[in-house]
Amino acid sequence: MGADAHGPGRGVEPGTLLLAATPIGQVADASRRLTQVLESAQVVAAEDTRRLRRLCDRLGISLAGRVVSYFEGNENRRTPELLQALADGATVVLVADAGMPSVSDPGYRLVSAAVAAGYRVSVVPGPSAVLAALTVSGLPVDRFCFEGFLPRRAGERSRRLIELAVEPRTMVFFEAPHRTAATLAAMAAALGADRVAAVCRELTKTHEEIRRGSLAELAAWAAEGIRGEVTLVVGGAGAHSEEHDLTALVAEAEAAGASRRDAVADVARRTGVRRREVYHAVHPLDRT
Repeated sequence: MGADAHGPGRGVEPGTLLLAATPIGQVADASRRLTQVLESAQVVAAEDTRRLRRLCDRLGISLAGRVVSYFEGNENRRTPELLQALADGATVVLVADAGMPSVSDPGYRLVSAAVAAGYRVSVVPGPSAVLAALTVSGLPVDRFCFEGFLPRRAGERSRRLIELAVEPRTMVFFEAPHRTAATLAAMAAALGADRVAAVCRELTKTHEEIRRGSLAELAAWAAEGIRGEVTLVVGGAGAHSEEHDLTALVAEAEAAGASRRDAVADVARRTGVRRREVYHAVHPLDRT
């Protein structure tokens, strides 16, 4: 006998909901544990069941459990069904098309409901476009925030960006390729044309590309058109330090034994300011 909507039924060991990360590009990035839980799960809920089956084919594994779709359009209807599976003792694995489910993908509603009902929720960690973009951006990563997709309408997008103009942390955004140029231009207008950023395109894939520069430079580059999955990383409001601060940081690094070249590189890495700007802060007469 199953359980009611409020939790596990009597005499039945409740199941576990597993949020499993899938590759964002290279299939070889799939973890061994991912293949194990996919093969053994009683229920696999996928954002796109066809993509899931293609992934399993490439991994050389078979799905023994029931496969159901779980996407934005059917979350409300499907969530009670998956809760019932948990009540009946099933292991339910939730996967998105790529990366970690519930990060700008379906999942939050199911996790929230499962937690409220008292079921065990765990994770199978793995690839993440957010963390991958952060690590290669060259921007400070000690403090960051994830903003997901900005509003599509220009006015709403501009208002949101104005709110973020004073955000001190490094910011990570997802964006569709056909909207990337407009988004970068809006960012330049709201956050400042010289705000440092990075466009990470097709991460881990054959045509991976990371472009770093000011928002104005990146907007001009993207205006020619880009393709593929895009993650934007933008320096926080403190990414551009005053020149005397940069000079002090370079002097501090040199006092610790670093060469001028290494000190400039270290300050650029720590602050997110482009290396040539740090150099010009120390050598203002060399600015052209």
